[in-house]
Amino acid sequence: MAGTLVKAFGYQGDNMNLPVPDVGAALPFYETILGFRVLSRSDSPHQSAVLGRDEVQMRLAENGGDPSQDGCAFHVKELEALAAEFRANGLVKEISEFSTEQRDGATWKVFFVVAPDGLCFWFGERQAN
Repeated sequence: MAGTLVKAFGYQGDNMNLPVPDVGAALPFYETILGFRVLSRSDSPHQSAVLGRDEVQMRLAENGGDPSQDGCAFHVKELEALAAEFRANGLVKEISEFSTEQRDGATWKVFFVVAPDGLCFWFGERQAN
């Protein structure tokens, strides 16, 4: 069974305004490794691209923000399959080990990926209690 992204939440409250220094340079990682596709691109008010995968969208933008201070959390179905897909796509050192977290009264199995542009991504699957 394939891993599926079902919800997205930007760390700073906006997954549609994630800062990157260079959209064009960032896109290959998101397309090749994480399996996103470009849905649209814009030059105004600055370079940006809307990416989609499964049930989620996010937007990368050259908006002057600090990518090391931002990122996105994704609720996932089939977390281990998703991690295996990323590794098969060429992800090597950027993936963390699986861990368990408590959030809003629920237990989540999670891993993190830090993109080459500095954005950090949390991938989590809710566990049965």
